[in-house]
Amino acid sequence: MKPIQKIAFVVNAGKPNAYPLAESLVTLAENHGVRTQSTDTYPIPKGFLKGYDACCVIGGDGTFLSTVNEAVREQVPILGINMGKLGFLATFSPEDFRKKLLEFLKGNYVLTHRAVLHCRNARDDTAWALNDVVIKQLSWSRLLNLSVYSDQEKVHDYSCDGLIFSTPTGSTAYNLSADGPIIHPSAQIVCMTPICPHTLSNRSIIFPHSKCLKVLCPDEEATPQVAIDGKINWDRTDAFPLEIRMAEETLPLLQDNHYDHFDIIRNKLNWSA
Repeated sequence: MKPIQKIAFVVNAGKPNAYPLAESLVTLAENHGVRTQSTDTYPIPKGFLKGYDACCVIGGDGTFLSTVNEAVREQVPILGINMGKLGFLATFSPEDFRKKLLEFLKGNYVLTHRAVLHCRNARDDTAWALNDVVIKQLSWSRLLNLSVYSDQEKVHDYSCDGLIFSTPTGSTAYNLSADGPIIHPSAQIVCMTPICPHTLSNRSIIFPHSKCLKVLCPDEEATPQVAIDGKINWDRTDAFPLEIRMAEETLPLLQDNHYDHFDIIRNKLNWSA
């Protein structure tokens, strides 16, 4: 792969030791003639990644997700250093990346692409999601009624606490907690998983990447909210009808030459040997 000549750093100021780590990596990169810039602004400023070869996110999966829309828009590859707890997306430890940074700068890495969801609301606002789009009822005391269509074909009228629309990458996040399937990240599919459905036979449905999914909320008394990658984006006043489809764009990722997806799955989910 091509050497990295300009690298941006996104730092979660709330994580202990994130700043000292960022400073040491910036110094190391600049000592090897690489241009750098850093931010701890959340979300990152629009255009922050423009013209850069790579972005290093220092934080946890939440910090990583906060960079997705800019990284997709500018097509800048990103990687994550895990300063949090689980780290499905931010897969590098601080110790590992200190050792590997110079190799990455020389071009010794693998570039992969992850599918993202493209969402459009009733006001024509759009967003990308690397993990999931979640529709949930604001009031915990009542069920949410939602109607789902795949292109022009009706899927079902759901009575549930909400619906999760997940990418393969996001299948190990909220989708997994709601008994959805684990999906290999190279799959080109969208997974829809009901949250606590009133009808117990309502289970996850896998849709091909070519389908446009439309969600309606016919219940005028409902108070649904739409969260995209964990951030509340839209409520009932502007969300519905909500369209969700696989985006034409992808998220470029920088990975180690020895990246092993199932090794990470086994480790993070504590699967026994």
